[in-house]
Amino acid sequence: MKQYVIDQLREDDYEKVLGLLELKADKTALEGMYWVNLPERLYSPVQREHVQCQPHYFAVSLDYRRVSFELLVRSRQIIRCHCIGYATPEQRDFILRFADDMFDRLGILI
Repeated sequence: MKQYVIDQLREDDYEKVLGLLELKADKTALEGMYWVNLPERLYSPVQREHVQCQPHYFAVSLDYRRVSFELLVRSRQIIRCHCIGYATPEQRDFILRFADDMFDRLGILI
């Protein structure tokens, strides 16, 4: 799986990231797993066409030592479809900016 990983989190970093994800992302049934919707303006042509598969999102996984941002763009409606795939360059930039902005906003130096 392609992902952007920040490791070696300190305990207080974990708490800060957890708090922000609780506000900015959707918590899933899995412990430490969150979904962040991609803005529709970043959808690929196929993702735009597949209205039935929207919204599209990327997953964020958080544990006490690391946070990872998956670069796989998924659908909330269906598990397998050709609109699901690795992020386009624009989507990848959004995911990386989301991660970097989160750490900047929280004052966590990485």
